Amino acid sequence: MWRARQAAVSCEVCQLLVKHSSDIQRNLPLQKLHLVSRSIYCSHHPALKLQRPQLRTSCQQFSSLTNLPLHKLKLSPIKYGYQPRRNFWPARLAARLLKLRYIILGSAVGGGYTAKKTFDEWKDMIPDLSDYKWIVPDFIWEIDEYIDLEKIRKALPSSEDLAKLAPDLDKIAESLNLLKDFFTAGSPGETAFRATDHGSESDKHYRKVSDKEKIDQLQEELLHTQLKYQRILERLEKENKELRKLVLQKDDKGIHHRKLKKSLIDMYSEVLDVLSDYDASYNTQDHLPRVVVVGDQSAGKTSVLEMIAQARIFPRGSGEMMTRSPVKVTLSEGPHHVALFKDSSREFDLTKEEDLAALRHEIELRMRKNVKEGCTVSPETISLNVKGPGLQRMVLVDLPGVINTVTSGMAPDTKETIFSISKAYMQNPNAIILCIQDGSVDAERSIVTDLVSQMDPHGRRTIFVLTKVDLAEKNVASPSRIQQIIEGKLFPMKALGYFAVVTGKGNSSESIEAIREYEEEFFQNSKLLKTSMLKAHQVTTRNLSLAVSDCFWKMVRESVEQQADSFKATRFNLETEWKNNYPRLRELDRNELFEKAKNEILDEVISLSQVTPKHWEEILQQSLWERVSTHVIENIYLPAAQTMNSGTFNTTVDIKLKQWTDKQLPNKAVEVAWETLQEEFSRFMTEPKGKEHDDIFDKLKEAVKEESIKRHKWNDFAEDSLRVIQHNALEDRSISDKQQWDAAIYFMEEALQARLKDTENAIENMIGPDWKKRWLYWKNRTQEQGVHNETKNELEKMLKCNEEHPAYLASDEITTVRKNLESRGVEVDPSLIKDTWHQVYRRHFLKTALNHCNLCRRGFYYYQRHFIDSELECNDVVLFWRIQRMLAITANTLRQQLTNTEVRRLEKNVKEVLEDFAEDGEKKIKLLTGKRVQLAEDLKKVREIQEKLDAFIEALHQEK
Repeated sequence: MWRARQAAVSCEVCQLLVKHSSDIQRNLPLQKLHLVSRSIYCSHHPALKLQRPQLRTSCQQFSSLTNLPLHKLKLSPIKYGYQPRRNFWPARLAARLLKLRYIILGSAVGGGYTAKKTFDEWKDMIPDLSDYKWIVPDFIWEIDEYIDLEKIRKALPSSEDLAKLAPDLDKIAESLNLLKDFFTAGSPGETAFRATDHGSESDKHYRKVSDKEKIDQLQEELLHTQLKYQRILERLEKENKELRKLVLQKDDKGIHHRKLKKSLIDMYSEVLDVLSDYDASYNTQDHLPRVVVVGDQSAGKTSVLEMIAQARIFPRGSGEMMTRSPVKVTLSEGPHHVALFKDSSREFDLTKEEDLAALRHEIELRMRKNVKEGCTVSPETISLNVKGPGLQRMVLVDLPGVINTVTSGMAPDTKETIFSISKAYMQNPNAIILCIQDGSVDAERSIVTDLVSQMDPHGRRTIFVLTKVDLAEKNVASPSRIQQIIEGKLFPMKALGYFAVVTGKGNSSESIEAIREYEEEFFQNSKLLKTSMLKAHQVTTRNLSLAVSDCFWKMVRESVEQQADSFKATRFNLETEWKNNYPRLRELDRNELFEKAKNEILDEVISLSQVTPKHWEEILQQSLWERVSTHVIENIYLPAAQTMNSGTFNTTVDIKLKQWTDKQLPNKAVEVAWETLQEEFSRFMTEPKGKEHDDIFDKLKEAVKEESIKRHKWNDFAEDSLRVIQHNALEDRSISDKQQWDAAIYFMEEALQARLKDTENAIENMIGPDWKKRWLYWKNRTQEQGVHNETKNELEKMLKCNEEHPAYLASDEITTVRKNLESRGVEVDPSLIKDTWHQVYRRHFLKTALNHCNLCRRGFYYYQRHFIDSELECNDVVLFWRIQRMLAITANTLRQQLTNTEVRRLEKNVKEVLEDFAEDGEKKIKLLTGKRVQLAEDLKKVREIQEKLDAFIEALHQEK
């Protein structure tokens, strides 16, 4: 009975507590409740049906009240006879205690639940970064391998501490309401912005203003608000840039030694570089997007590009044409602000002024190198990569400024060349045209707008940029004219977007940061914004950069797959043509063919060292004798043979040999050796190699041979050493044995026989065909040949009468011969008689010398006795032995110089020539020509382009 009574009292207390709590909560709105109170209300409100097991779980897991001991409530026994009011105080005390307990318990549970709910809401607000995993380095995802996250989780604060740290959402709501009231316009007679004073209500008053002042104030406040949020956004972007820079720096240092993947823009830039080599004229095959920057000269193209690249990287001049060839600038994000050329590994630090100056100088040098002699501009492109934190990813091409008049110092076709270069880039249907117009000059003076409107009449890929707006606002009398330019109403051209920028005060030493600050300050105070002539998104180079980048990537995504399909079809056609024309040949492009030819040429040069010494000496001796034989016989042997005795013969021979050795012989020997080396080198280079011979290399080998020979010079000290050796060889007269004597006689006979044969041919040409040829071949003598024949016959009669006649005719003898011929009706000239006598006497002398040579075959015995008591004198045999020995010693010396020195020097020259040719693309194109080379070249380029395009498309899809 007592237990039942006690249970009833407890139920009544609980009902009163719940009813009391519900009444209190129902009287207050949910938004006005405290965080803890709201949690209690949510736990009892009938509209919010929370599951009790979740609350119990939360309480058991996070609340510290579950660990407290539960004390039993001691109730006094109820005595019947007491008044109910006096006997109810234990129940009221129990109710108060239970209420306090539920308040504490509800606060803990509600606070934990609210904190958890707030945390979930914040977590839902965070965007899904799964698609941007490529931004975060790999070591972030692998950090759980090195850090025990379980320990960190246990060390984190509990839900109670999180509830204490949770913000007071009521105060935040009140602040937002105040801010909303602050930006809410009042009645027409009140100002748009109210100054709220939380003091007495009597101090609040409203200032009466006119409608115009109100509009001006509204516009000014709106502009200030925009600039305020613009600064906040820039500050956040700057912080993001610094964080990205730190992440990229850590990744760049290779903490986990992984290879960085190329960025999308770098991959795309490589595709364009390959395309520029394959299709330099930008024909229909190249329809990949680029941002083409065009404008009149000195319109500010370069300055706009520098603001986008955030560095002063281009050469500049006051009114002078500085951009003389297209410059392709690839902007990409990186940890450091650097620039580097496509064909160079040097990085220019754009944060250092000395590197900036060096970069500008290098660009200027490359431009001047591209410009050919007699020209002012060049279509050859300079590729430059600029990386840095926060740069917009895109590819821009800076073109030479369009001019209206060719000034002094320029080539006559400069204007037409610039137009053709600009059209070649702009006629690409996917090229984005960034049209730069100088706002400080009259719009009617613009040339580039007509050109752009011709290339893109509908303005579907043109972005118009008005530069020098500060000067325009200052100088233009009607500001509405600037508005007309920006809105595209003043020009016939149309555009996707119109922008106005300020790129500095005209001082080339201004930094990018200073120019940006000046630009923001100008537009903050400009009437163009205050009067709504310009929109906020149409100003500053930063907004321009974002818009151009978005348009660029949109165009890339729309066109790159179509271009990839086009190159696949081109590749299939080229491969089919190669299989049908060259089925057994490997596809070697021009560079690979050059390397193959280079190896063959070097092998052939090395083969020179494999020539036997005997072969070298035979060739050298024979070539040297052919070169000096005429001098030996005509200037040494014949004059000495005219003497009367052996002493005079030997004296004349010694004198003439000494003079010949001092002046001519060493030089002739070196010339012969050099020519012999050339002939052997040419023989190895040009002789067919059978089936392995490839005639495609013939022009290249010939050019290498000629250039190598042209560069090669024989050692200067070779002549001096050779002179001493030859002089000593000719001084020796001692024939040691009969074998050498017979060899000298054989050498003498060969020399005289060859000279006699030449003399017979000369006489035959002089007198014409003999009777046999006249009868067999029906040939006749000319009148001059008949005169020579009559003269020859007359001179031969004279020689028969005096076989020991000297070499020269006397004047009376010439007169006698002429009169004898005149008596037979033949008119002759004395000079004709002398010419005929020279050949007739030479033949007579040579025949006599050959007969004497036969007599000297048995004269070696008399030679050993110095021809004492002998009528036979064979001094001419000794002369030819001396000549023969000199030739042998000279050939041996030259052979040693060839094999030990000159072949190596020639090989070095050949390597230098090949290296020079390898760096000269035009030379390779000229020397390696033909359908086979061009087909292989096109096939390789198309394959490379297609592979790079496929890799780029795959990376583009992964980024999506």
